[in-house]
Amino acid sequence: MSLETVIHELVAAVPLPALLVDQSERILTANAEAQTLFGGQTTGRHFATILRQPQVIEAIEKSLRDKAGATSRYLGSDGAQDTSFDVSCRYVRGVGAVQGGAVLVSFIDVTPVEQAGQMRRDFVGNVSHELRTPLTAIMGFIETLRGPARDDAQARERFLVIMEQEASRMNRLVGDLLSLNRVESEERVRPREQVDLSAQISSTLNSLGPLAAEAGVELISEGPDHPVSLTGDTDQIRQVLTNLIENAIKYGGSGGEVRISLSEVDRDPAVRGPAVRLRVTDRGPGIDPIHLPRLTERFYRADSHRSRQKGGTGLGLAIVKHIVNRHRGRLRVESELGKGSTFTVILPR
Repeated sequence: MSLETVIHELVAAVPLPALLVDQSERILTANAEAQTLFGGQTTGRHFATILRQPQVIEAIEKSLRDKAGATSRYLGSDGAQDTSFDVSCRYVRGVGAVQGGAVLVSFIDVTPVEQAGQMRRDFVGNVSHELRTPLTAIMGFIETLRGPARDDAQARERFLVIMEQEASRMNRLVGDLLSLNRVESEERVRPREQVDLSAQISSTLNSLGPLAAEAGVELISEGPDHPVSLTGDTDQIRQVLTNLIENAIKYGGSGGEVRISLSEVDRDPAVRGPAVRLRVTDRGPGIDPIHLPRLTERFYRADSHRSRQKGGTGLGLAIVKHIVNRHRGRLRVESELGKGSTFTVILPR
């Protein structure tokens, strides 16, 4: 086996996108991963025509010149999202058409790490913002009650009511944050309890009955006469039902009714087997299609002002998504402006 063949096989065996650049500044060989990353034929071409990013070109030139290692960052796109790669240049002696060695350039995908870091920053920023608003209001009212409104009984009562509302809002936010943390920590642990979904729906509707009555909403339940059971976590299934039905009452209640439908199917393509489908449908104003892909993101609100007025924390659907994921199910959202929304949960039986 020739040296050229050995070099080609070694680069092909690297489990990362990798290519070899010799002293002529041309690509001696590239593995399949590198060809997929950069597209098309790469071997034999000048490396600058493939990589095109100044910081990467500079790192390779430095490694060729100094016969030493160098690092850089390569930014790309996979068509759906931006990607980031740590670029490692390592000098290999005695390799290449031109005497003097070559540089092995490998690309380590750090996109998930970058995304995780951004998610943490966004999360801290969102939590800080959500807590700062009620805290600022409470501190302002305390200052007023100690000063100008010290002896104003009417103003004191009004301010205390608002302070109680803001404190409740913070309490709900902390509660949802704890729920989200607990759900995320258990997401990879499959539940093992037997849950009677029919009974859980009835219980949830009874507990939300007063809220529906206050909003002038009729709760309509449809489903089989017999119990419908599945393997799951009772508390989390109850949380999914509560979040979806409560949202439908609060944000879709203007339509006058919320319909909860439960059905069984012998095979559902979404879970590739027997499943139950839970649909929560309202006849409210609906959701603009532009918002649908982001509804389950933390703190994302289709209507921020209205959500805060209704006491929403922006975490309810994120919690639902993680619970459904833990149960190996699917969550689907359909909505049409002026005609209402339908949230469908598909769970394997």
